[in-house]
Amino acid sequence: MSGWSANDIPGQGGRLAVVTGANSGLGYVAARELARAGARVVLACRSEERGGVALDLLRDEVPGAEAEVRRLDLGDLASVREFVAALPYERVDLLLNNAGVMGLPHGTTADGFETQFGVNHLGHFALTGLLLPALLAAPGARVVTVSSMVHVMANIDARDLNSERRYRRWTAYARSKSANLLFTHELARRLTGYGSDVVAAAAHPGYAATNLQTAGPRAEGRRTVERLMRLGNRFLAQSAEVGALPVLYAATAPGVRPDAFVGPSFALWRGAPAPSWRAPWTLDDAMGERLWAASEDLTGVTYALPEAA
Repeated sequence: MSGWSANDIPGQGGRLAVVTGANSGLGYVAARELARAGARVVLACRSEERGGVALDLLRDEVPGAEAEVRRLDLGDLASVREFVAALPYERVDLLLNNAGVMGLPHGTTADGFETQFGVNHLGHFALTGLLLPALLAAPGARVVTVSSMVHVMANIDARDLNSERRYRRWTAYARSKSANLLFTHELARRLTGYGSDVVAAAAHPGYAATNLQTAGPRAEGRRTVERLMRLGNRFLAQSAEVGALPVLYAATAPGVRPDAFVGPSFALWRGAPAPSWRAPWTLDDAMGERLWAASEDLTGVTYALPEAA
């Protein structure tokens, strides 16, 4: 992986990629580079207006790009089902579960789930399950879910997935990112047991400068915190261009193994893509099964796979 860059992305001609949260930050960079490599890219965005602005920019930066915008609100399971039902493609070669929220005050999704758990994990769990037939139809398909180095702060609490007993914004965020990794672990285990060549992997950007850091403080009117976050992005973070590289590596590089976790090479923080350390609880089979069963119950989405061997 040493020195790997977007120039090393293999040709993606004939492949279809769905990228959630593709209107800005890591999602936009990933969508743009996949389109540059020849993929047809679906920008799955909560706001069609912002998605349209991103699409115009992408076409300016990659003339001739095959790309489109479709509305997807991961905080509303009805929207997830509508997105999948309206997608006019029989196969999906890459699903990049990138969209997310971070450090928000307590809130709930349209379905009553704590927002960070509901959007970051449950929305993507439902989306992946509903797209599974299209993924299975594509030889060598991949599902890449974006986690965070912050996952090391907290394991999920299987007795309180929606943080109803006590809500602390950063603990809830860390739990949702641990859930991303547990989901990837269990999905990879089930796909392997099924004998599928679909690869489920995960990635994280380290500390990358995106609007994720400032969205929460701005929504609450916490100007001082927002300014501090902007300063951190300016002086401490790596760019979204570099932060997207681990995600693109996991999505496209040859030889990525099931349940791989790719991140920056230096201290989980910055640098070229490399295998990333992960908390041991994200490799717990029993906890993965518990989260899977709970996620099926909460979303009503059951995966069309037999039990893992």
